[in-house]
Amino acid sequence: MYSIVQPDPIAQEQIIALPDDALLYLSDAFKLLQLAPWSGDAFDPANPAGNLRTLKFGGRGLMTYLVLEPQREVYITRVQWI
Repeated sequence: MYSIVQPDPIAQEQIIALPDDALLYLSDAFKLLQLAPWSGDAFDPANPAGNLRTLKFGGRGLMTYLVLEPQREVYITRVQWI
């Protein structure tokens, strides 16, 4: 299991600004990242094995995160809700 470390300050602000209906989906996304962080898409399609990933959630959300494999940690860099 991976740990989700404290998000980037900008991501923290974005999470706080999410509408209430997005929070359940975000919670589910966090659970998935704890179990399978590599299940997200590569941020850079030219580098499919790269540790910067994106994960869609809730049909309207996109999370960008970094997988720190040796530490078994996930660092959230951005959270967007459209």
